[in-house]
Amino acid sequence: MSVEHIETLIIGAGQAGLATARNLQLTGHDCLVVDANERVGDGWRRQWDTLKLYSPAKYDGLPGLPFPGKAWSFPGKDEVADYFETYAQHFDLPVRLNTRVDRLAAHGDGYAAACGEDTILADNVVVATGTFGRTPFIPDFADELDPMIMQLHSSEYRRPSQLRAGPVLVVGASHSGMDIAYELATDHATILCGKDRGQVPARLDSPMFKVVFPLVLFLFTRVLNRSTPIGRKKMEEFRFHGGPALRVKRSDLKDRGVERLQERVIGVENGRPVLDGDRVVDVTNVVWCTGFKQAFDWIDVPIFDAAGWPTEMRGVANGSPGLYFCGLGFQYAAASMLIVGAVKDSAFVSEHIVKRMSARTAPAVSTV
Repeated sequence: MSVEHIETLIIGAGQAGLATARNLQLTGHDCLVVDANERVGDGWRRQWDTLKLYSPAKYDGLPGLPFPGKAWSFPGKDEVADYFETYAQHFDLPVRLNTRVDRLAAHGDGYAAACGEDTILADNVVVATGTFGRTPFIPDFADELDPMIMQLHSSEYRRPSQLRAGPVLVVGASHSGMDIAYELATDHATILCGKDRGQVPARLDSPMFKVVFPLVLFLFTRVLNRSTPIGRKKMEEFRFHGGPALRVKRSDLKDRGVERLQERVIGVENGRPVLDGDRVVDVTNVVWCTGFKQAFDWIDVPIFDAAGWPTEMRGVANGSPGLYFCGLGFQYAAASMLIVGAVKDSAFVSEHIVKRMSARTAPAVSTV
């Protein structure tokens, strides 16, 4: 059993955690990044095999180290993981792996993190554990499906060969649902159901995308943010229902023979999924692309709303000085779900920490 003190504890060694650590390192402030995985980048390595970023490499670098490769290429998930690992090594960031925070609680003017039998005391804590949460959201009635139906959440999906022979129902039509449905349709009869979330008009591999992406990024940063009425309206939609389709288009699904339905799955009948409108879907596989839910039950600080999201503004927790979140979906803007947006958010959080620590160490001014 050990007890140690660090100025800032960062929980999570993804893009947000690493960027925050580098920003603090540049200002001479101590920090420690802890992560439960064996390697930096493992969160990305565990995604489906063909996943690629939706933003070009020129926009995917963390502070001080550009992402390698062609500027307008789209890195695969393993390239992203390896880059993050290289980034941590390149700047000798203080990352401690195989370290899970079991409990975080207020302690004096700071916080105490329980990591197994060890305790880390910190003046500041940055929770950087994921954009939309790490706990898969699957409806309760999924347990009523026939046991012979193969069920996977998108976080478990890796490749089409995981599925059983026969048709597949993909539930959820945000960008991940469309990507997975498109891939599965190569050798499975595929149905994709769920509300249309729109689509980015330009193709990611077209010359026009070089013009469109900066415009989309401007919209996602300067217009759809928490300082604008339309941004605040869109925040809930992005957090709970996902964003528009990015790589796969409606026409791609049609060309590959995907049956596209707008209805939601609302229950089970005789072991089969039932859609809104009472259609029973006879399939042998279901892939739940239904997103995630925030599960911060390991944090003993009363700052969470009914949906499990922290009450914060730009990552600064309300009413809990020294507690921060980074890498959240729509932390400040729609762009927060992209690496470039998470980097901007991390800069704000880092600056707030530096100002907080400077205020604590500043000499008192006499009023005499």
